[in-house]
Amino acid sequence: MKIRRLGNSGLTVSEIGMGCMNLSFGTGEAANINEGIQIIRDAYDQGITFFDTAEAYGPFTNEELVGKALEPIRKKVVIATKFGMISENGGLNSRPDHIRKVVEASLKRLKTDYIDLLYQHRVDPNVPIEDVAGTVKDLVQEGKVIYFGLSEAGTNTIEKAHAVHPVTAVQNQYSIWTREPEKQVLPLCEKLGIGFVPWGPLGTGFLTGKITPETTFNPENDLRASFPRFTPEAIKNNMPLVAMLNDIASNKGCSTVQIALAWLLAQKEWIVPIPGMDKIEYINDNIKSADIILSKKDLDEIDEKLSSIQIQGERLSEDLLSISEE
Repeated sequence: MKIRRLGNSGLTVSEIGMGCMNLSFGTGEAANINEGIQIIRDAYDQGITFFDTAEAYGPFTNEELVGKALEPIRKKVVIATKFGMISENGGLNSRPDHIRKVVEASLKRLKTDYIDLLYQHRVDPNVPIEDVAGTVKDLVQEGKVIYFGLSEAGTNTIEKAHAVHPVTAVQNQYSIWTREPEKQVLPLCEKLGIGFVPWGPLGTGFLTGKITPETTFNPENDLRASFPRFTPEAIKNNMPLVAMLNDIASNKGCSTVQIALAWLLAQKEWIVPIPGMDKIEYINDNIKSADIILSKKDLDEIDEKLSSIQIQGERLSEDLLSISEE
């Protein structure tokens, strides 16, 4: 597995990271904890060193799983987690005192004494971002946090935060069918030397080619049940995108998943996708994307074909979009 550096920071990680959320939350039944541990350790054995979680996943259970899985190899991996999306009273909370409480709780669940990369999960409109960045800066000075990140943040927030303490990475949703970051956030990251970590790089499963208009999502445990892009009608109308990726994959002798991830890797050398992997077979498929080389001709061909495909449906539910700046 090759490595990449996130922007101008000293943080180097595997070219493909692992989104751990799906093992506990968000896209169906949670994995058995022993199975989850095995999957995470298999990812490490195959070269993945960058693992992403959050207190909100579960909530709390995903951090516990990640902590147990990585405890024996803690010094050899990079753990990213997030604060601010849940609170005692519900809703967003990035007050400085709350950030400190969350960090102490996360450290215990993760079985570690430091967090490599700490993200603000969603921007709290009631707390100045300068106060948030200042609090994380203090935590960095105390050795409890190494690097600072922002998730689903817009350019204004990123610039203000970066002026107080360097932002190492921005984690926004980005994939071949969710390209909003290309307009403003990616250019700003390049200008400021900030790495970019796409979440949902496989379109929350759609770009795997395994979802059809007949696929159903349980509203009790699958967030996609509320995503407009995952209604039967939207899925049907968005299938030409999968067909296009399938054609390219066939010509390259690889999987649709590998094309989707290789496309992201080809955008910028400081982009590190974190696909959700809740089965060992998915790890085996995902990591091969780092070996797929897409030429400028390939990328131009993909852009040309994408220009004639109209994606139907918002990327997230109305509630989640309302707390996303991007």
